[in-house]
Amino acid sequence: MMQPILTLTVNPALDVSTATERVFSGHKLRCGASRLDPGGGGVNVSRVVQRLGGRTLAVYTAGGPTGEAYRRLIEAERIPTLAVPIQGSTREDFTVDETTTGKQFRFVLQGPELSEPEWRLCLALVADSLPVGGYVVASGSLPPGVPDDFYARVARLARRHDARCIVDASGPALAEALAEGVFLVKPSRRELGLHFGTTLESGESQVEAAAGLVADGSAEHVALTLGGEGAILASKSGILRLAVPDVEVRSTVGAGDSFLAAFVLRLAQGRTLAEALRAAVAAGSATVTTAATELCHREDVERLEAGLAAGQPTEPREQPSAARGSRRGSVSSRPSLPE
Repeated sequence: MMQPILTLTVNPALDVSTATERVFSGHKLRCGASRLDPGGGGVNVSRVVQRLGGRTLAVYTAGGPTGEAYRRLIEAERIPTLAVPIQGSTREDFTVDETTTGKQFRFVLQGPELSEPEWRLCLALVADSLPVGGYVVASGSLPPGVPDDFYARVARLARRHDARCIVDASGPALAEALAEGVFLVKPSRRELGLHFGTTLESGESQVEAAAGLVADGSAEHVALTLGGEGAILASKSGILRLAVPDVEVRSTVGAGDSFLAAFVLRLAQGRTLAEALRAAVAAGSATVTTAATELCHREDVERLEAGLAAGQPTEPREQPSAARGSRRGSVSSRPSLPE
């Protein structure tokens, strides 16, 4: 029996994507056809979980004309949802592919300010819907008005309901969640580096940073994505590493959300950490082969997952001794996963 998965997105975005020959200032840029997708961390996780055959419930905020468009898009995908109405208008994100160079330009807007009653209603819906023994994925940026400890509050709710809290965030929101203690965090190299005040260039520093969060009780598991270098998973049983498969990169939008979705889905299905990591890398890699803001497709994920299982086994190893100390003590190709 698969354990249920709840996702929370307090700052969703209507993803608008298009392409133009060249991006430069001073002139109108004639664009090609545009695409609209319901984006945002938790919602994207739910979308991928459903595409891969899992069950999920997505809690998200919505307001204004863009919020109505967002609702219609997510309802078209038949994902069970609970929408929190807000006074402000749901934000938009804008992605432009430059066809002459292959470069991608991503414009991420701030989002509307949430009032205290609005963000507290999000927490109340989570508390009422939390699956006992299941998973809650709190993912994405926090909009103005939402306190930095919002995800830490979600972690406390999860603990009271015997659920596992997974956080994908950065900056103060990540720091507060780690101070509370969570089941899993999924930072990119940049996000974890900013948390420790360094760049995490070497493999040893990456392992020490991830393993240090496990050692001091901040997270039971740390899934660190490293772009073209693959991913590292740190847990009490040791370190797992996995390289990315060789794929053609078209767009990195949504790769991290797809990685997280496949990871939590495999855990919810009772699979091992190594199997979950293979599925996660496969899903992130499958997403980068799609255009613009499109996400991965099940057949591509399963094909890449099988290839990773056959050709690139992951093996746990002991954490380095330096990683068992303080989390701040010793931390000084293909972008197919977030860096």
